[in-house]
Amino acid sequence: MIMKELKIGVIGVSGRGGLARAAHKPEDGCRVIAGADIKAAALQEFKEHIGEDVFITEDYRELLKQTEIDAVFITAPDFLHEELAVAALEAGKAIYLEKPMAITIEGCDRILRTAMETGSKLFVGHNMRHFPIILKMKEIIDSGAIGDIQAGWCRHFVGYGGNAYFRDWHSERRNTTGLLLQKGAHDIDVIHWLMHSYTKAVVGMGMLSVYDKCKRRSPDEPMFKLQLNQWPPLEQEGFSPVIDVEDHNMIMMQLENGAQASYVQCHYTPDSERNYTFIGTRGRIENIGDGAGEVHVWNRRGPRQTPDIIYKLKPVEGGHGGADSGIIPSFLDFVRYGAKTNTSPIAARNAVAVGVLGHKSMRSGCSLQAIPKVPDDLSRYFDKTVFQERSRK
Repeated sequence: MIMKELKIGVIGVSGRGGLARAAHKPEDGCRVIAGADIKAAALQEFKEHIGEDVFITEDYRELLKQTEIDAVFITAPDFLHEELAVAALEAGKAIYLEKPMAITIEGCDRILRTAMETGSKLFVGHNMRHFPIILKMKEIIDSGAIGDIQAGWCRHFVGYGGNAYFRDWHSERRNTTGLLLQKGAHDIDVIHWLMHSYTKAVVGMGMLSVYDKCKRRSPDEPMFKLQLNQWPPLEQEGFSPVIDVEDHNMIMMQLENGAQASYVQCHYTPDSERNYTFIGTRGRIENIGDGAGEVHVWNRRGPRQTPDIIYKLKPVEGGHGGADSGIIPSFLDFVRYGAKTNTSPIAARNAVAVGVLGHKSMRSGCSLQAIPKVPDDLSRYFDKTVFQERSRK
């Protein structure tokens, strides 16, 4: 059977919109034919890259009216995800929705329900499920090599945080809920995936401790263009006029299967890395580097400096440590052939729920917050993931 050409639109062509360019492969039957963005310069650059015959518009509704479009990449800012996803699903388009799924639990559930009611395909871009180092850790855990996982930790050093998140729309709660959600949704999802369970309760603690002391730009000045080599933070200027999100965040999670996990995030550290540790009844694993790094395994007593097994990962081409080059084909195969995916809309919603309620906890005296379950009809509609099935056994 010859599959017809898959025609793709992009809402939010700049920034993460570059992802869709990897899907533009006419020789393989996938063609980007339209783009929407509120920035004329971004649209022009997009047109120069894709081709003169591409349809461009500053109104996403005009893009969704294009009946020949089969699938849409939604890579606009977080606070627009709910509106754009619901509109695209209702227009009958399959969608690639950049993480986080939305910035509220209610927004996520609305997207899920719209996908169920319309039958339109929903794929959420949790690309860390395609990180080679995460896949290796999952392989080791699922093999039983370190026993049943009882504890998981993630330390997230965001050395570029002050340049990437405190100079533009990310710096305001109304746009993100907070950076525990915006950045941490990745890691919360990985913790759930590798530990085979969702969080049932969360406690959080966090502060705005450094970037509130930095020099701001005036509201009429343009937003800061990303530069990664500015250091130290207190000597920089040009920060957002409004900063009301925390610059370090910490949460503790009680999982449904009895295991426990923690996630800590700092945006004013000088280095950048995600460091995971998972401890089971027969050993421990830890990643060293989150790109082409190593996975260390301890399954006998001994010092941290001498792991029992070291897995060295080779460099992989593509953004985000090679993850982007894996997730795009996964989405395209999902749309064209109904192929199974690493990602899960239910898991994406539950990662948002932990981020939202982790922020609520830290802003209300570190109170314990119970995570609301996905409505039963939505859970039944979306395919169950492996860890959901295992957790019932």
